[in-house]
Amino acid sequence: MAIPVQRAETFYLPPARRPPISWDDVPAAERVFKWIEHRQQRRVLPPEGFIIGQKIYAQINHNRWVADCPCGSAQVVSPADPRTACTECGLGWIVLVFPDDPDAVEASVIHELPHLRNWWHPDDPANPSNLLAAATAKEQP
Repeated sequence: MAIPVQRAETFYLPPARRPPISWDDVPAAERVFKWIEHRQQRRVLPPEGFIIGQKIYAQINHNRWVADCPCGSAQVVSPADPRTACTECGLGWIVLVFPDDPDAVEASVIHELPHLRNWWHPDDPANPSNLLAAATAKEQP
């Protein structure tokens, strides 16, 4: 059986002393805040509002769906709850852009070893293919 790509709801789990279902009522994007509180003994509250007009592209990085914050931090995210907020800089909720079919994307990388599973959204400016194309276009006379 293949190792599945990690999503927030399978990555951020309650402490071992709690029943595995104890966080089932916590939305996927908010689990990181509970996880930080238990793992780092640091209380960080989820933000109350969205950053209007902004979006971040989700990507698969080393077998995890992640979203990079502009501050340099990152969160494990989930297509089941397409939003992210930063536990480091306090940036409010931002809409995440996932592919139309996340399961198909996961299936496209499943043949790789987990640490080699990487995927970028084609529209993401940080996509290495887009960066390479932009650099090549600059070199053209």
